[in-house]
Amino acid sequence: MALNSNHTFEELENIKCSIVEKKCNAERSNFLKTLLEHNGFKVIIVNGSTSEKAALKPTDENKLTLSDIKTNSPEAFTIGVTDLSFNPTKSIYNRELKTLDGWIVTHNYWKQKESIYNNEKWYWEK
Repeated sequence: MALNSNHTFEELENIKCSIVEKKCNAERSNFLKTLLEHNGFKVIIVNGSTSEKAALKPTDENKLTLSDIKTNSPEAFTIGVTDLSFNPTKSIYNRELKTLDGWIVTHNYWKQKESIYNNEKWYWEK
């Protein structure tokens, strides 16, 4: 259990993971998987409704691939990374993550509010 509720851990597919996001749709899962794998993290995605079952009794049904994410779009997914020190909030505001184009990931880019990134100005100077 994490010291605070903002940095949680769970077992996904019998691997202890730092939880990135819960209850996200297929499009969001695909975006985060691509972004996190580009930054060197091993990403595990499970069906959110079966994540508790996956921790107790893993089966092949609970293991999802990228093609499964696209076909199971109405489902909610849980995304985790195997690096237990990963904290999404810390990584974004410490400017540790990079986009596929090499730019720094901003809060709005992470939340998918903007597809372009404006790194020329700090957020307090805007």
